[in-house]
Order: sequence, then structure tokens, then C-alpha cells
Amino acid sequence: MENVVERLFVAGEKGLLIVIGLLTILAVLVELLDLLSAKTVTLADLLLLFIYLEVFGMAFVYYRASTLPVTLPVLIAITGITRLIILQGKDFEPSILIYEAGAIFLLAIAFAILTWAHLQNAKLKQLIKDEEQN
Repeated sequence: MENVVERLFVAGEKGLLIVIGLLTILAVLVELLDLLSAKTVTLADLLLLFIYLEVFGMAFVYYRASTLPVTLPVLIAITGITRLIILQGKDFEPSILIYEAGAIFLLAIAFAILTWAHLQNAKLKQLIKDEEQN
């Protein structure tokens, strides 16, 4: 019984990832149609396409490896806040821009720490593997 439930969860997870991938492709197509009809492309539009690309990549990585690198959502958050800054223009209070820039800075620090920790973990695993072979 437990094995059946586990297979149902795995199948549901894979199915939802496929749905997320398909909906991401649909969102990209809708955005591209909007760009073609408007006959203009802005930096905010390009950043939105990057967000779609990152979401699609995240779904693909998770589908393939059944694990999700924590750095991918951090990159999506950085791109999303950057797009928000660009979209709001010059009419907003400077304090809001400082808060958003601070959020990007904190996310960048988190990304650096996560990347560093991943590299340290890989080095440690290699060291342990080398010790076991000797």
C-alpha cells in the first residue's frame, strides 16, 4: 500500500511539473504575441522572458533530478525585483527603491553564500571519497 501511495505522489509531482512547463511555454507565447502586436520590446519585457526561462529551467531541473537547487528561486526573485524596479519608473519614492535594492543585495548575498556552501560541500565529499579510497 505504501509503495502505491509513493508512486501516486511521484506521478502527481511529475504531472504537475509537466503542467508548469506547458503553462510556462504558453505564457511565453502570449508574451511574444503581445510584443509582436505592440511592435516594441522593453527591458521589462526581456526580464519577464528571463523569468519565464528560469521557471521553465527550474521545472526541468526538478523533473530530471527530483531535487531543486535553492539558487534558482533566488535568481528568479532577483530578476523579478529588478523588473519591478524598471516597471515602476521614476514616479515612486526613493525609499521604495532603496528597499528594493536592499532586497536584491540580500538575495545576492544569499546566492553567494549558497554557491560557496555548495562548492565547499563538493570539496568535502571529494575529500571523503579520496580518504575512503586510501
